[in-house]
Amino acid sequence: MPRPKRPRCIMSRPIIKEFRPEGVEKKGEVTLSLEEFEAIRHIDFEGLDQTQAAEIMNVSRQTFGRILKSGRFNLSNAIVNAYYLKIEGGCYTMHDAQQGHGRHRHGKGHGRHGGMGHGRKAAEDPTIE
Repeated sequence: MPRPKRPRCIMSRPIIKEFRPEGVEKKGEVTLSLEEFEAIRHIDFEGLDQTQAAEIMNVSRQTFGRILKSGRFNLSNAIVNAYYLKIEGGCYTMHDAQQGHGRHRHGKGHGRHGGMGHGRKAAEDPTIE
C-alpha cells in the first residue's frame, strides 16, 4: 500500500474550468489536475526553474518533474486529439499569501499543531503555543 500523497501548494485556481475545441464533435475528455496546471503555469508561463517551482509547491524537485511531465502530456493529448480539457481535482492546499500558509482542501494536517487548533491540551499546558 503506497503512502498518502502530501498535498501540493497551489497559489490560485484557474480562471476557467474547461476548454472545448470549436467545431468538433466531442470525441473524448482529458482532465488536468490543479497541481498539473500549477506546475505548467510556474514553468511555462512564469519562467521559473523546477527547483524554484518545487519549493513553492512544497514538493521535491523529482516529484515536481513528474507532475509537470504528466500535466504536459495531458495538455498535449487534449490539443492533438481535439479532446475537451477539464481542469479540476488533485491533492492540494490553497496558499494564502496574506497568512503565509495553506487552507487544506484534501489531505491532513502536517504534524503536531499543524491543523486549525490545538485542542484541549493547549488550554491545559502553558508550554504549547
